[in-house]
Amino acid sequence: MGEAINRIRKKDPTFEIPNAKEVINTRNRIIHGYDSVETEFLWGLVIRHIPQLNKDIERIITEYEERCNRRQ
Repeated sequence: MGEAINRIRKKDPTFEIPNAKEVINTRNRIIHGYDSVETEFLWGLVIRHIPQLNKDIERIITEYEERCNRRQ
């Protein structure tokens, strides 16, 4: 998700994604510091943050689809 959000923000910096910076920073932490990432940190992501991120992405997709349908 961090890489996808990073690419979206580069293409359209005005696109609103909740907690985008935190998601990108987490991606970088896992990718570049994988040898020092604690399992508790990863488990916290799975339990607390990924479900909320999923809701945010679903909301963004729904809003996008609604805008597209209104244009038709």
